[in-house]
Formats: sequence, structure tokens, C-alpha cells
Amino acid sequence: MESFGTHDGPGVRFVIFLQGCKLKCLYCHNPDTIAMEGGKPYHVNELFDLILKSKSYFGKNGGVTVSGGEPLLQAKALIPLFKKLKEEGIHTALDTNGRILNHFAEELMDKYTDLVMLDIKHMTEDGYEYITGMENNQTTFNFSQYRERSKKTMWLRYVLIPGITDHPELLVSMGEYFKDYQSIEKIEIQPYHKLGVHKWKELGWDYQLKDARENTENEIEIAKEILRPYFKSVVVN
Repeated sequence: MESFGTHDGPGVRFVIFLQGCKLKCLYCHNPDTIAMEGGKPYHVNELFDLILKSKSYFGKNGGVTVSGGEPLLQAKALIPLFKKLKEEGIHTALDTNGRILNHFAEELMDKYTDLVMLDIKHMTEDGYEYITGMENNQTTFNFSQYRERSKKTMWLRYVLIPGITDHPELLVSMGEYFKDYQSIEKIEIQPYHKLGVHKWKELGWDYQLKDARENTENEIEIAKEILRPYFKSVVVN
């Protein structure tokens, strides 16, 4: 948990990182949350009480973000927590890869989630499989279409990896796909970094992007310029 997060949604956020994810993204900076086992169990009321202690820091824009891992793997358990948060007037957000869309996830999003931050891994099937280790990138697009139909707010998040996800044709493809969405407030470009590499080593896993480099300022500016015509707001997170 992070009680003063500023990079996971609007304002100051209480950020909860849940255990478990079906993907194994090559650049994951929280690889310790991938395994389904592990983590520390919390009762909903216990989490709620912890959050309330930070409420005074939220101001007008802040609130609670649940990330992971993949939070929608625990959508059923999140429903009562988010319900209590909304009753307290606290803004709620989910950071998700869009892989799960069952009736628990739908209820959580439709009734109790103010903002969905959707991670776009890659625009092609081959690229998606390479980055995530899983097939069927269409799940992400099905998820985005569901959120668009709900007319509730969504942000897109996109990790910009030199030579892998920063090709202009990929950025144009993403812009063309999402340009008519009314629910998207912004897209966040997330420059590639290696801050989580030490965690991979601690887990005894081989970090396959060890030869990848960080983005130059010029590369980030080029990506922003390509995406700007398609989205209301393009920011670097």
C-alpha cells in the first residue's frame, strides 16, 4: 500500500497493490505481485479504516486507486470496499490490464468505479503476446468498448519502449482505434524504466529487456506529437 501516491490517478491517492496477475509483462516493475499466492490478506473493514486515516490528504481530486497485479481478479471482494468508499464520498479508480470482464467486474465498474485506467500493452496480437506472454489482445479492446458504452471515465496508459512499442505506425494505430471514444479523458505515456529489475533478480527470474534503453526526450516528444491529434489530453507520467 502507498498512502501518498501521485502517479496513479488524479490528486493524492491511497494506492493498494493486489496480489496476482495472469500476465507476465516483460517490463513489469511489480513482478512480486504476479504470483497468485502470497500477499497479505486484509478484511474490507480493515482496509477501509486505513484509507479513512488518509482521507484528509485527498482534497477535491484525490481518492483511492486499486492496482496490482490485476485488481479485477479480486473484483468480487472489491465491491463491498468500493461501495463503502463511495458512501464516504471518496473517488475510486482501478488500474487494470482489461483481461477480465465478468459480472463481478462489471458490477464493480458500473456502480462503484469513478475512473478506469486501462493499460494498452500493444496494438498487434504478436506484440501483445511478446510483451505479456499471453494470447488474445482483443480482450483489452472488448474491455475498452464495454467501458465506453457505460459512458464512465477512462484513461489509457501506454508504456513507451524504444524499438518495441514506440513505432509511429503503432501510435497512429492506437490513435485511430480510440479517436472516437467519448469516455477517454487522457492518455498517459509511461516512459520505459528499469526500476523493477532488482525485483526480477530477487525472484530468480531472467529480465528479458536488459538490453532495452530508456527513452530520449526527443522520442517522448515525437510520441506526444503523434498522439495529440487523437486524444483530448496526452501527458507523460
